[in-house]
Amino acid sequence: MNLRELRQLPLGHKRRKRVGRGTGSGHGKTCTRGNKGAMARTGAGGLVGYEGGQTPLFRRLPKRGFSNARFRLEYAIVNVGDLQDLPPGTEVTPELLCERRKIRKIGDGLKVLGGGDLTVPLTVHAHRFSRTAVEKIEKAGGKIKRL
Repeated sequence: MNLRELRQLPLGHKRRKRVGRGTGSGHGKTCTRGNKGAMARTGAGGLVGYEGGQTPLFRRLPKRGFSNARFRLEYAIVNVGDLQDLPPGTEVTPELLCERRKIRKIGDGLKVLGGGDLTVPLTVHAHRFSRTAVEKIEKAGGKIKRL
């Protein structure tokens, strides 16, 4: 068998099981739920993690670890290469970038990263800068201002 001889299998769509449509369908009367009992009734299924009265696994295991996720700061991120199309001498602020759709929302601040190239001298106002971003902005003749 060669790669060119492979064909896609004629797989169709699986039809939905239609229950309660008479005995001739094979899914009539009890509608595939069996006879009587909790699982034959409406609303059956129980709680996720319920183990029939036994102490559930999540309560038997010890608590582990610590998370700082509640205190994490979400910075809006922009690369210096994204600032290339701005006119020379522009005062780049988080509000200007939001207006020009370079970032979606400011969040806890703006961080400028060093991705891409910058040849235009700009004054960039941001909360954080990477080392490479500072080098590229200053090499292009621009200035950085921390907010």
